[in-house]
Amino acid sequence: MVRSWWLAGLLVACAAAEQPLRWEPRCRQQLRHLQDGAGIAARLPPRLEGRWVSTGCEVRPGPEFLTRSYLFYANRLFKAYQFYYWDPSCHEPSYSLVIKGKLRLRQASWITRGATEADYHLHKVGIVFHSQKAMQEVASWINQTSGKGCSGFLPPGRTWAPGALYELLSAKTERDCTAALGFAMHELSLVRVEKHYQPLLQPQQSGSQLVEELYLGDIHTEWGERLHYRPTGYQRPMQSALHHVHPCPACGIIYRADEHHPPILPSRAQLSMQLSGSWVSTHCEVRPAVLFLTRYFIFHGNNHTWEGYYYHYSDPLCKQPTFTIYASGHYTQGIPSSKVRGGTELAFKVTQARVTPMDQVTVMMLNSSEPGSCGLTSSWSAGVEQDITPTNGCLALGIKLPHTEYELFKTEHDTKDRSLLYVGERPTDGSSPDSPDKRPTSYQAPLVQCAGASEEFSNYVSLKYLGRKDANGNEALKPLPVAFLLFLALLFLGWD
Repeated sequence: MVRSWWLAGLLVACAAAEQPLRWEPRCRQQLRHLQDGAGIAARLPPRLEGRWVSTGCEVRPGPEFLTRSYLFYANRLFKAYQFYYWDPSCHEPSYSLVIKGKLRLRQASWITRGATEADYHLHKVGIVFHSQKAMQEVASWINQTSGKGCSGFLPPGRTWAPGALYELLSAKTERDCTAALGFAMHELSLVRVEKHYQPLLQPQQSGSQLVEELYLGDIHTEWGERLHYRPTGYQRPMQSALHHVHPCPACGIIYRADEHHPPILPSRAQLSMQLSGSWVSTHCEVRPAVLFLTRYFIFHGNNHTWEGYYYHYSDPLCKQPTFTIYASGHYTQGIPSSKVRGGTELAFKVTQARVTPMDQVTVMMLNSSEPGSCGLTSSWSAGVEQDITPTNGCLALGIKLPHTEYELFKTEHDTKDRSLLYVGERPTDGSSPDSPDKRPTSYQAPLVQCAGASEEFSNYVSLKYLGRKDANGNEALKPLPVAFLLFLALLFLGWD
């Protein structure tokens, strides 16, 4: 009995404490973690010296399946490997590129906050084929599409010689036969390095270990534009060979590879598409045209409906909110993609949307929009959500309702056995994939599953409150009520 009264007193004391007890779903915890900066630090200008490697098989628009291994020297020279494959597991190598050149970091980017602009100069690019088929295919591309000096790059009847290195580009001879491959290193013109600490995984260990990530410029989603495009967003990050996440089986395989011995990653079984549940961003994401955001999706598999929250920010750590978009609608049954192996094609219909401006700049923009084009005219205020469905969207934010988007999805498990969801990459030009021919062929940064279908009840806390402050300046969260705590105490008393 004494124990029960002690417990009741403790609960009452907690209820009366200045900081009330709080309960948050895992999805909301992740969003809060991201909004708090996720413990990330970025140095300007970045230090690039050392080797950086892919953490898995990457997918570029096209699609192209590849892994990368870049080595930067203290004297600004670099040597980069790009390994290309036939398959989405990066298990069957096609050819490898060896790229040598020089990189000079310049000033902080005026366009993409948090990034550093750079100039690069290529000295040599060589190619090694890993099969007769790869050699014939690439040779036909070069012979048909390249300019002067490249038409006879490889005779049609040339036999594949394992390990032979062929020169595609040479600054000395001014020969460049790389255009047929859609090759450019413009990714080096935009650079960012992030650091954070990962908790040690072993139960008996305490502390954390450093993880460094290298973000390089994004690749244009249109093949014809990639040779001229100057990036404003990023690709999937590479990680330092010395300071990478653990476990990372692919990191060691890629680190030990070279042009003659391409990394062969384990073949991955294709997972069936199980969308039901809740999915949330793992990082503050950057899109071309300088959009910083985090995403949170809820899929209801029983009736094929979906909800999406898009939290937009003005900074690369997603700390300064600008506006939030909530959208909902229906989606179709997925079918295997005929163009991107391992992907699933779906169609999403967006039927409803709401917008919450979070700063005065966005409020002024929305209140200045054309009457009838974005909610009630001149009625916007910070932190107040408004339905834009009656005005068929919001012209100022580029939202049109209703509309259909043709998507590409993929699910897989990471090394921690978490479920990841890859959603198709948005067109670089800012348009919508509103027709089948504009369906993506590559993916955005993955979302991690934070709640299964059976846990969807936890989403009752509306995420539109994320970023709002209470009277004391703290983010508004619903505390556990005092009456509820007292009720728990009385239950314990009754058990004795």
